[in-house]
Amino acid sequence: MAIGVGDPLPSVQLTKLTPDGREPIDTADYFKGRRVALFAVPGAYTPTCSAKHLPGFVEKADALKAKGIDEIACTAVNDPFVLDAWAKANDAQGVTMLADGNADFATALGLDMDGTKFGMGRRSQRYAMIVDDGKVESLHVEEPGEFRVSSADHLLETL
Repeated sequence: MAIGVGDPLPSVQLTKLTPDGREPIDTADYFKGRRVALFAVPGAYTPTCSAKHLPGFVEKADALKAKGIDEIACTAVNDPFVLDAWAKANDAQGVTMLADGNADFATALGLDMDGTKFGMGRRSQRYAMIVDDGKVESLHVEEPGEFRVSSADHLLETL
């Protein structure tokens, strides 16, 4: 069963790459006491993720922060090195990359998907959510193959 509005995020370890190397991030601590716009992509460097999803959040970062968002974070079932390279390739300053290398977070949320028929293994569904002090304030999950409700523009309209 998928997570829903009002539910607390599960405590799962993600990874962030810093100048000092990999840094484990416990989701319970990371989301505590602030309002975060979190979006998930099926994979770094994939077409829609690179052409639309990530660039939209980079472009709208200031507008989201003006609406009370403290941080913008992206998660994907990739390793932290791939996410860091993808962020650099897209000049994604202002977006924190949180690697979910084993799909533990996506699975704990109930928002994982089976991409094996595309050679991608377990992945995250495409979604965007607002997390306020560790609880889901809003959640927008895409239908397979769609890109509408998880966009930065749509998230801004809902704030």
